[in-house]
Amino acid sequence: MAARPYWKGQIRLALVSIPVEVYSATKSGATIAFNQIHEPSGKRVRYEKVVPGIGPVDVDEIVKGFQYAKDKYVLLDEEEIEGVRLESRKTLELTQFVEANDIDMIYFEKPYYVVPADDLAEEAFVVLREALRQTGRVGLGQLAMRGREHIVSLKPCGRGLVMETLRYADEVHKAASYFRDIPEGNPDEELLDLATTLIDKKTGSFDASDFHDRYVDALRDLIERKKKGKTLDLDESDAQAGADGSNVIDLMAALKKSIGDGKRSPAKRTAGKAPATRRKRGRKTPAKASARKRA
Repeated sequence: MAARPYWKGQIRLALVSIPVEVYSATKSGATIAFNQIHEPSGKRVRYEKVVPGIGPVDVDEIVKGFQYAKDKYVLLDEEEIEGVRLESRKTLELTQFVEANDIDMIYFEKPYYVVPADDLAEEAFVVLREALRQTGRVGLGQLAMRGREHIVSLKPCGRGLVMETLRYADEVHKAASYFRDIPEGNPDEELLDLATTLIDKKTGSFDASDFHDRYVDALRDLIERKKKGKTLDLDESDAQAGADGSNVIDLMAALKKSIGDGKRSPAKRTAGKAPATRRKRGRKTPAKASARKRA
């Protein structure tokens, strides 16, 4: 495996220890990086590390410090920080198992692939993987990586396992404070029927390759035009954006127009799957609506 492990250690379940290696499952997407430029000279702006009253300082003279009062710091060097030993730096102990859907998606942070570290670890690794798969459970534990201890979950993924770091409770804003003013009442039945018809029409199989960063593409196009001496008509672009994002006044008319416009989302429909049948737009009685859902 060409990639370097992000973490090496062992998964421990009671008295069973499984040596594993953890690899990042994601990578940074395409992006456009900008530099700060001094416009009159066209030269790049540089930054120096300076100390007030002293001036520029050498990187070797810089250490980490924790501010406990104004202008008062506790200084720590790398050896002292590394000396803080937690068992979870080398061992992920699975201390709890929960149903996969018991964890709200908002807590998930970043995924990692987990593989056995050697041939001897494979048997125990496969047993754990299949036990999690058959029970439909997710294993939970804590793991110290890169300067902090994370809550992590462990679940099957193909032939391997996926470990995901989770946010702590105090890192997530309570949803109630944002949602309290949104009404709970049921919407108009015909509007709801039109909306579900529109969702059915745009439903297909998820394929991440169907999507790409259009903003990055637009920036690249702008950069190429600027290199060739061309300019962007900002007034025209703003007018187009305003037209595309205009407020919807007649929701019923907008939904009906959306259903009839013939456009499809980037998601692909599963091969051989018949398109969703178009529903009648008349108001349905609760009995008819229930029968339709059961069908």
